[in-house]
Amino acid sequence: MRGDVEQALEFLQQREPAAVEKALALLQDTVFSFSIKVCGHTQDAGDTAQDALLKSIPHLAKFDNPKALTVWLYKVARNHCISQHRRPGSLPARNLSLDDLMPDRRELQDLLRTQTPNPEAALLNSKSAEHLKQSILQVPPQYRMVLVLHDMEDLSTSEVAQIMGLREGTVRVRLHRARLLVRRHIANLSRAGRVLHAGAEEAKTPRCRRLFAALSDYIDGVIDDAMCDEMDLHLDDCQPCQAFLASLKNAVSQCRSYRPACDAQRAEEIRRRIVPHYQQAVAALAKSRPAVGSR
Repeated sequence: MRGDVEQALEFLQQREPAAVEKALALLQDTVFSFSIKVCGHTQDAGDTAQDALLKSIPHLAKFDNPKALTVWLYKVARNHCISQHRRPGSLPARNLSLDDLMPDRRELQDLLRTQTPNPEAALLNSKSAEHLKQSILQVPPQYRMVLVLHDMEDLSTSEVAQIMGLREGTVRVRLHRARLLVRRHIANLSRAGRVLHAGAEEAKTPRCRRLFAALSDYIDGVIDDAMCDEMDLHLDDCQPCQAFLASLKNAVSQCRSYRPACDAQRAEEIRRRIVPHYQQAVAALAKSRPAVGSR
């Protein structure tokens, strides 16, 4: 959603009422999209969109850098979502172990019998979108935030690190483990269309651990050349790992294509309340700046 934030900033800089409303609509959709993926509830997402924009209003008129606005806006939305997760009944925080997320031999053999969709051609229908939503909500919040920001909101590792207050290496670790867990839940919810691959060799789980630990870096092209060459050679010779990589790519592709829609009527009501606040903030900022030529 970073492109929407950049476009919103361009509209804001025009200072025209119609352009301002377009900008706030884009920002509202951005926050709602992020919040529904993290919180899972339309009401919570709507509340977050409204509260995050109201909190941001005094600052929006001051931004002239889209990256800075992106980081600020998602930080505000993230903090509100965290407060939602502190409610009773929210999924508790827990650490995900790579060993627990690695497939066993039976799962790898099952993948070899499954017709995995082409990641580039995968489209979300209503059933797969619901499966994806359920799968994302099973990811512990501290991992889910990273997954949503990186794969679903199209932010860079660096931007996610700034928003989350984490080192980039920690972001990469959490992203990979979140992807692995989502892939597993999607697979469990979508057991259909099995096709046996001829000549499937026995899964080699112990020999593949190093590969599994680096799969997300391999998918995203942020792996060093030596490790990439090693993984290319391994994949050429390991059918179970090929099947697992295709399954993981498909899960990532589904995450990137998921676009929940905001309720149009409620969105318009929220914007009506927000536009006057923004206009007041712009007027206050203009008054605080010295006139041209003054000392």
